[in-house]
Amino acid sequence: MSGIKNVLVTGATGFIGRALCTRMLTEGWQVHGTVRSDRDSNRLPESIEPVSIGSIGADTNWDGKLRGIDTFVHLAARVHVMDDTSVNPLEAFREVNVAGTKQLAQSAVSAGVRRFVFMSSVKVNGEGRETAYTEEDEEAPEDPYGLSKWEAEQELRKIYHMSGLETVILRPPLVYGPGVKANFYNLLKIVDRGIPLPLAKIDNRRSFIYLHNLIDAIITCINHPGAKGQTFLVNDRQDVSTPTLIRKIASAMGKPARLFSIPAFLMQMAGKLSGKTASVDRLFESLTVDSTKIKNEIGWNPPYTMEYGLKETAKWYTKKL
Repeated sequence: MSGIKNVLVTGATGFIGRALCTRMLTEGWQVHGTVRSDRDSNRLPESIEPVSIGSIGADTNWDGKLRGIDTFVHLAARVHVMDDTSVNPLEAFREVNVAGTKQLAQSAVSAGVRRFVFMSSVKVNGEGRETAYTEEDEEAPEDPYGLSKWEAEQELRKIYHMSGLETVILRPPLVYGPGVKANFYNLLKIVDRGIPLPLAKIDNRRSFIYLHNLIDAIITCINHPGAKGQTFLVNDRQDVSTPTLIRKIASAMGKPARLFSIPAFLMQMAGKLSGKTASVDRLFESLTVDSTKIKNEIGWNPPYTMEYGLKETAKWYTKKL
């Protein structure tokens, strides 16, 4: 690509979106970010052009809002939530993640957008197994979120083949870094407070990706001609067990890792009694991805190590307190 890149990012106020927009601005790109309404514009990073669209779904009106846009990065989604209270969770996911994505991609085609980068999830592959997932594996999503992402991918592939919109699909595992929320943030809090965890003997392997490694992968997928039409699994290329991750977090924080072990069946029993069987089971399971394809196809390698990423995350967490 030559000249100034003109990019629109959905989910620009989120964890990944803010970091991506900031990186693009430093590289001299013209960056636009979607917001639900004009009053949300102050949540965007400074110098981002706001695009007010309301909610994302089958009826979102993109007319006139994609003029001049060369590349679209679609990060916004209805994300996986615990204890979903929707009457029909799958349909709620489909409205945003499938119908909304399809509507956006079709509007992008009409507006002459060149490339469309879609943030999917490793949950399209499944919830874990002993061997690493690859892009050649048959997809096996197990929850409404993963299924909706898989269905969105299929819609994008149809549009790519019919229109030539240069679609790129990324499937990351759990993303961590400054600004992280949910389970990873809770783990930071537990380690910081010195709360003992009964996870010392867990022997599994998990893939993760540092926020700025993911940002770098997105940028590469925007720029590289060989990325069009591709699906890529991405990670830090440093898989770790659950107790090893906790020790690395503790080291990054300058804290001791307080780990002890109890029989697995006792933890599983506690999970069953508390209604958190799935969460407890995943502590013992492996979920890894093989990111060889993105390296071979477009030459992408993660620029940061997991140790660096965890140190930066720990710095952010400490400043936040």
